[in-house]
Amino acid sequence: MLFEDVVDFFKNIQPFQFLEEAVIKGIASSVSMEFYPKGSVILKQDGPASDSLRIIKNGGVKISMRSGNNEDVVIDYRGEGESFGLVSLMGREKQKTTITAIDDTICYLLDKDKVFTLIDTQPVLTEYFLQTHFTKYMDKTYKQMRDGSLYCGSSDYILFTTPVGEITNSKGVVSIGDGATIQEAAQAMSQHKVSSVVICGDNNLPLGIVTDTDLREKVVAKGRDVRETVKNIMRLPLMRVDAKEYCFEAVLKMLKYDIHHLLVVKDGALKGVLTSHDLMLLQGKSPLSFAKDIESQQTIDGLEALSNKINNLVRFLLKEGARASNIMKIVSELNDRLVRRVLNIAERRFGPAPVAWCWIVFGSEGRRELIFRTDQNNALIFADITSATQEEAAHKYFSDFTGFVKESLEKCSFPSSLAHYTASNSQWRQPLRVWRKYFSDWVTTPTAEASLNSLSFFDFRPLYGDFTLAEDLRSYVAEIIEREEAFLGYLANTVVNNRPPLGFLRSFVVEKSGEHKDELNLKIKGIVPLVYIVRLFALERDVRESSTLGRIGELRNSHTIIGEHADEIEHAFEFITLLTAHHQAELLEKGKDIDDFINPDKLSNLEKKTIKDAFHLIARLQDSTIERYKALIWERRWLGRT
Repeated sequence: MLFEDVVDFFKNIQPFQFLEEAVIKGIASSVSMEFYPKGSVILKQDGPASDSLRIIKNGGVKISMRSGNNEDVVIDYRGEGESFGLVSLMGREKQKTTITAIDDTICYLLDKDKVFTLIDTQPVLTEYFLQTHFTKYMDKTYKQMRDGSLYCGSSDYILFTTPVGEITNSKGVVSIGDGATIQEAAQAMSQHKVSSVVICGDNNLPLGIVTDTDLREKVVAKGRDVRETVKNIMRLPLMRVDAKEYCFEAVLKMLKYDIHHLLVVKDGALKGVLTSHDLMLLQGKSPLSFAKDIESQQTIDGLEALSNKINNLVRFLLKEGARASNIMKIVSELNDRLVRRVLNIAERRFGPAPVAWCWIVFGSEGRRELIFRTDQNNALIFADITSATQEEAAHKYFSDFTGFVKESLEKCSFPSSLAHYTASNSQWRQPLRVWRKYFSDWVTTPTAEASLNSLSFFDFRPLYGDFTLAEDLRSYVAEIIEREEAFLGYLANTVVNNRPPLGFLRSFVVEKSGEHKDELNLKIKGIVPLVYIVRLFALERDVRESSTLGRIGELRNSHTIIGEHADEIEHAFEFITLLTAHHQAELLEKGKDIDDFINPDKLSNLEKKTIKDAFHLIARLQDSTIERYKALIWERRWLGRT
């Protein structure tokens, strides 16, 4: 170490910059320096207390804590000029967190005797470390860990932390052989007072399941002979859940596959059967009850009354400490069911369509990233027709059909798109060949309007109808992108233009005037850049998954940039999304319209720090994108100037 360099370093970081020069020189002469390779654990939770205060010279660290359910929760990131290790050093107890190097990291080490001397003799250090660091920072962090606050997004609440095995019937699985009769199956269910029985074949391997619903709908309602073999009415395939999985995962499977029974597996063996009733008893406001109510509605008025309750469910989940990703999955599943029910009612009203068709959704709805509903973002693809008469009939049918759906969704609290991105707009209900031309034009001639359309539509996913039409279009899009590499360069330019709102000294750049003066748009400046970056790399690798977190999962082991920063991106996306959701929930409770603007001054130190770290991550990802697409980006900018 060069003594002068160490002195200059401490002169420019808090709180050492407030000390007299002689004191700083004394510190510089007593520090040592250590190097930690990326990924190395510097301090481990429940390990020995820290013997030094470590001040980061280069690199960065992640601070995490293992929660009660043995889940590692990231509570902070720290970078150049920041310190760690003071809590355990002062307390002389076991280390309360795990500190991991997220980059190759160099730290200056100030031993505990020197730290105690400085705290005793330098009031400015005492005030900074004891008042700011402990009282306002660490106490809040640990409280949030215990209470399951919006930062950690993880709590001891039932749905998200109870393993399936804990509520599964300990008596095991009630089963019968596949040669048994329907009557014997019913008798077994009655004897054991259960709502299902597993049908087993040779070697006692499960083949299927019969539930009380099957007996009611397939036997009693149809006057079936109860002497038939039970395998004639059993359900396939069997859906399973591991005993270690949380009940939330079971809820999602039941919602997704429209079932009410899951086989529970533990260590490869059947442990029992989990029912929707078990989950509803566990948590009175289970999303399963909403799903059941949605499916039972036969009119738009019935769906309208029900849809208003979904926002109440979201507020409940937020109070339960649910993660943003968990809330988005549940809300998307319920919204999908509601929209499909509207489309089903529309089909009954207008009769069969003259051609095969597919309803697609895009934007945040396409990515399954809705928490509170935003504008409708939907479109319709129908099969190519050679006859002009048939095509005219198709346009007439779908014009009436989509108009009804748009109005029905508005009644169900899905506002109409301000940009008219709905299937009721004739531009967005077209045969497959027209949709192919749309994407071909957007990719080969990426004008400003084309760029806007492509960014909106590239996250599309099929929701109802003939999914092969959407799959055909998705494959076609992948083909043209592979041929037109310049298009990815154009998208990369869009990615890097929206720079994070940080000024000098890491201060937030906020709105200077207007309705949102002194506020920051978390969606535009935080969520959107992450979505755009991940989407760009997903298009590079032809990843068909539409959600941001799903794309990260698929790119983690196949894309260098995402692979290096995957955990940080997920953490930033989860945090900013959840912070926005809590803000919107507060607005709704006050009877106000939701928006994405927050005042940074009203956030805790921990929340401010996390947002700043997320913005710095975005900047690093944008810089990496510039390097990756440098030639194409600068070519595009040069052409734009000329």
